[in-house]
Amino acid sequence: MSGASLAVPRNEKDKTTTTDQNPPPNARQQQAVGGDVMGSLRVIELQLVAFITVFSASGLVPLLDLVFPAFASAYLIALSRLAFPAHGNSSSGSQELFRGGKFFRFYVVVGTTIGLFLPLAYVLGGFARGDEDAVRCTTPHLFLLSFQILTENVISGLSMFSSPVRALVPLLYTVKRLFLIIDWINDAWFNKTLPANAEVKDAAWYWFGRVLAVANLAYFASNLFCFLIPLFLPRAFERYFKERDEIQGKMAEDKRSAAASKSESKSMAKKAD
Repeated sequence: MSGASLAVPRNEKDKTTTTDQNPPPNARQQQAVGGDVMGSLRVIELQLVAFITVFSASGLVPLLDLVFPAFASAYLIALSRLAFPAHGNSSSGSQELFRGGKFFRFYVVVGTTIGLFLPLAYVLGGFARGDEDAVRCTTPHLFLLSFQILTENVISGLSMFSSPVRALVPLLYTVKRLFLIIDWINDAWFNKTLPANAEVKDAAWYWFGRVLAVANLAYFASNLFCFLIPLFLPRAFERYFKERDEIQGKMAEDKRSAAASKSESKSMAKKAD
């Protein structure tokens, strides 16, 4: 969901700043923009850590949901070591997995608004109104989404994680959060009732929670079945195996050239004798 971290390769930025002491004006401008983006990402990461800490300490997140990020992180590390190790000599330095146009950026902004900003406002409004059901149903989703965005931002700058492992982060968290959103919908549509003499503001708040729950289910279900599985994950595997084939081809070529030079040196030694 959060593609900003994958759009700015941290290792290339560091390489540019260390190898070129006097870059041209255009390069300096690009470095400044990159530094602003990276600074923004660090601020976002700090804010996410604050959200995660508050949600964890509130007691509103069930134990299984609290443990899930630890399980997911351990599973991703195991995959990066055993199943999909990163290629050390990859020819592609960029960490970006999917490059989209304006529509894709708009799609990400809509998802961030529906999945993060509006539910956060709903939780704050629930605290202000004393609506414990609204806070209890929305907090687990916000907790896991915050952990997902934080994980994506962190592992995008670590070379130990290959593209399939990084692509599995939103997939794992989205599948888990869909079950939480279904519970949210069940509570908002079937367990809560609106009094007959309710005021307009109470009715608006009631339907805001209902519509928000349905909007989250619609967005993240379509994101899973129409983008992550058919587009994002196959592209990550395609890139991974392409890089592996390139490295293996280069190694085979180096072996052939080494064997040819060795045989040539032996033939020259025989002629000298």
